[in-house]
Amino acid sequence: MKILDVLEQEGILVDLKARDKKGVIEELVAPIARISGIEDDRLARVLLDRERLGSTGIGGGIGIPHGKLKDLDRLILGFGVSRRGIDFESMDGMPTHIFFLLVTPENSTGLHLKLLAQISRILKNETFKERLLAATHPSEVVEAIKEHDAAD
Repeated sequence: MKILDVLEQEGILVDLKARDKKGVIEELVAPIARISGIEDDRLARVLLDRERLGSTGIGGGIGIPHGKLKDLDRLILGFGVSRRGIDFESMDGMPTHIFFLLVTPENSTGLHLKLLAQISRILKNETFKERLLAATHPSEVVEAIKEHDAAD
């Protein structure tokens, strides 16, 4: 499975305005809720509950808020960039700029872990991260991911 198999352009936000963890999650959830038809407060609650177990800020300016939702029939993926960066309680203590939001069905642990690993792996490429940070339109994010997926 490629990232673009589940990431819809409508779920990409290239200029997040939120200044804190809760705000970023709520902002990222809004388009995902519209796409999936699931209430945004329900999606945000699942992600914030997961954050209480430990931050999904993995360092290097990256956050991958994720969680599992009962009664979900497919994987949901969103993306966002915060130009100023926010305190996402990352492992390295640095501001977080790039966010991939992932919500999966409760019974799909294998798929959940596979996509988390794939996202983490592609974000190790500094040139790729720079392209994501420089994107001013969702189509630029899609193009960067498409080119990177083709290189794998």
